[in-house]
Amino acid sequence: MTETPSLPFHLQLLVREYGQSTYQLIQGLAQIEDVAERTRRAAGIVQLILRLRPSLREQPDIQTRLWNHVHALAGTEVTLDAPVPLTPPRLHTERPKRVEYPRQAPKLKAYGRGIEALIAKALTIEEGAEREQAAAQIGRTMKFLYRQHNKENAKDLTIIRHLAELSGGQLKLDAQAVADQGLFELANVPATASPSQQPARATSGQGGNRFEGNRDRDNRERRADRPESGQGNGKKRDKKRNKKFRSEPQQPPQ
Repeated sequence: MTETPSLPFHLQLLVREYGQSTYQLIQGLAQIEDVAERTRRAAGIVQLILRLRPSLREQPDIQTRLWNHVHALAGTEVTLDAPVPLTPPRLHTERPKRVEYPRQAPKLKAYGRGIEALIAKALTIEEGAEREQAAAQIGRTMKFLYRQHNKENAKDLTIIRHLAELSGGQLKLDAQAVADQGLFELANVPATASPSQQPARATSGQGGNRFEGNRDRDNRERRADRPESGQGNGKKRDKKRNKKFRSEPQQPPQ
């Protein structure tokens, strides 16, 4: 595929998207003097693009986008009576701003910079019930992250202490209230099995072992009753040999 080097970069991207053959059809619109015929040809090109790329039909406002792309490739000076409003493409010539990456490590590695941002947002809330609720939500998230980092059950007192440390002592929670209301408990934590169920599993395991022992003993008895494989094969060979000798005709004595 050869591209026209004189085209701006944004039009070159449209040529790559729709193909060089479609671009040549669009370029032929400028040679048609009748506006109605030119619009009819442009509508046919739009339908051709949708037929070649059926996935575009599912996108919202695809007709508006295709008509604008056809108009941009044909040239803004080419008049079209499009069924949708035609707007010139917007070109972003300004250089985007540089993305600021964090240059400071988090105070506590287990929680990261995201928890520090949440705490800073919670400190902007006025003191009251809403601020305590935000602190409880942050504490629940901190407990989940602490478990993921340390692979152990975090104590509520540890989370409360870390929350106060990261907030500079401004977010404080009552340990007794956290324990009574279960503010740091996660809803998807699997429940542990009760001790009463463990002996039942042990008993079933022992029963399974006794059954397997009886089955092995029965198998040994069956094998003892069977004749040895060597003797059975020897008898079969003897029968075949005797049958072979009987089938051969006897030679008269010389």
